[in-house]
Amino acid sequence: MSRDQDRVQRIHSGGPWETALGYSRAIRVGDRVLVSGTTAARDADEPVPSDPAEQARRVFETIRTALEHAGAQLEDTIRVRLFVVDLPTNGDAVLGVLNETLRSVRPVISTLGVSALVEPDLLVEVEVEAIVGAGDVFEG
Repeated sequence: MSRDQDRVQRIHSGGPWETALGYSRAIRVGDRVLVSGTTAARDADEPVPSDPAEQARRVFETIRTALEHAGAQLEDTIRVRLFVVDLPTNGDAVLGVLNETLRSVRPVISTLGVSALVEPDLLVEVEVEAIVGAGDVFEG
């Protein structure tokens, strides 16, 4: 096993597209954790909520779990990228959930309006980067 293989941890959540498309939910390299674009999609038996805020809450639940499996916590988040379908209509709801979830963390963010995501009922996708222990840093 090479040194890189010793340093890289791949996290799989069992999401519907991870195996089919061949990607990881998250990857940890050293103290850095990168979480793939995450939507509200779960297994085929669980419908996606139509409400953008509910979708965003589901997204952050999945991200929280992925970070925990990588040895991080949501409070370690340093960057968030939001992709929102019909940003003028859905943006406030999604940003409201971001505010509920990460307001005290104050990561850097980008919010992009997109025309569509991988499935027509999905309204929000979120990518997160974290550094293990970043949430323990006091900010005055």
